[in-house]
Amino acid sequence: MGEITNMMEYQAIAKQKLPKMAYDYYASGAEDEWTLKENREAFSRILFRPRILIDVSTIDMTTSVLGLKISMPIMIAPTAFQKMAHPEGEYATARAAAAAGTAMTLSSWATSSVEEVASTGPGIRFFQLYVYKDRKVVEQLVRRAEKAGFKAIALTVDTPRLGRREADIKNRFVLPPNLTLKNFEGLDLGKMDQAADSGLASYVAGQIDRTLSWKDVKWLQTITTMPILVKGVITAEDARLAVHSGAAGIIVSNHGARQLDYVPATISALEEVVTAAQGRIPVFLDGGVRRGTDVFKALALGAAGVFIGRPVVFALAAEGEAGVRNILRMIREEFELTMALGGCTKLSDITRRHIFTEDDRLGRPVPRL
Repeated sequence: MGEITNMMEYQAIAKQKLPKMAYDYYASGAEDEWTLKENREAFSRILFRPRILIDVSTIDMTTSVLGLKISMPIMIAPTAFQKMAHPEGEYATARAAAAAGTAMTLSSWATSSVEEVASTGPGIRFFQLYVYKDRKVVEQLVRRAEKAGFKAIALTVDTPRLGRREADIKNRFVLPPNLTLKNFEGLDLGKMDQAADSGLASYVAGQIDRTLSWKDVKWLQTITTMPILVKGVITAEDARLAVHSGAAGIIVSNHGARQLDYVPATISALEEVVTAAQGRIPVFLDGGVRRGTDVFKALALGAAGVFIGRPVVFALAAEGEAGVRNILRMIREEFELTMALGGCTKLSDITRRHIFTEDDRLGRPVPRL
């Protein structure tokens, strides 16, 4: 293996090392995978307007998220079944995030429990929540996360049903027999049965609540003091409803292009959502972030920070904790360099004037509400 110089190079290594079912689960998107490609390509259509002759001898990338100080506006998104990538799974990711001084989001469908992840030591951790039909299960899980020191809930709102992921259907995807959904182990919900298509799709159909609505965002606030980030907003209309429902923040996300195909790339939807939120709550982004330049573009369009998902599991598969530490180091260094070359010494220096988008070039009005 030659020297790794960017986080995308881990994907090819992961593909070689992982069983096909595991790699396909991590790598694939919904249906035609148009949005999967677009999540990346949309970033490449945003260009820079760098400012020159500015003293960039010191660069400060620190920021705070929900009042918590982090070293950079780059955090770890929730990805399920990390022990399918590496035996240390979420433990390794938690340690790498803590070492980098940033936040990690643990998936509801983690192969390590909230208590196990907390046992790795101090760190800023959020908990991604799927709302099950049995609300007692949800309450118990939220309380366990809070007790384990988790600082926020990232409520996934784009999955009343699982998107059609054809690779998983072809592979008859199911969790390897040695792994369980650790957070649900004691509740008889930790196992995933073999199915005629995707075992995960069948599990979701049986357990996840399709009646989930905005009133449940309010209900969640009655069972926890943790702030709630609504994950899966891609329109102005839903951004306004998120603010109205008392959400503490929004994550602009299309679920890594794994749910509804032919939705816009998250970077294309970001400005609409930011404009609608009117600065009342922070707006974050996940989906397609692979370079420090991507981070800068998201911040220029109004994001308070970004989350990275697939690169974490690919780096984990390739090199375990060292791989995750390495991608966080590389994207941090790239972002610092982009700030310097763009003429910005702190995050508040990054403005909409530092980029121009396709809409700018075509003279389309930027969404203003």
